[in-house]
Amino acid sequence: MNLHVFPRKVLLDLNNPVFQEQLFNLPKAEQRSVLNTLKKLSKMTWQQVYTDHGLKWEAILSREGPKGETLYSFRISKKVRAVGYREGDYLRLLTLHPDHDSAY
Repeated sequence: MNLHVFPRKVLLDLNNPVFQEQLFNLPKAEQRSVLNTLKKLSKMTWQQVYTDHGLKWEAILSREGPKGETLYSFRISKKVRAVGYREGDYLRLLTLHPDHDSAY
């Protein structure tokens, strides 16, 4: 039996209450853009996330996650960046930032 190892897809954790509140308070057009990017992310592997030029995935060196994880900022729409961290196969989303500089 020939077993193939397939790259694992990114799993999304959207359960952070701050992320949810910020998402629900975005204008409808921005919400749609964010949801489209989340759909795109859910179909990607981690290697694809790291190399996708449209996401502009960047480490945030000035802050840490809840347990000392490296935080990352990425473009989730033309006007909004998201902050989250990787935990295993999960991308745990923490916040949304319409003002890009506030992500750092």
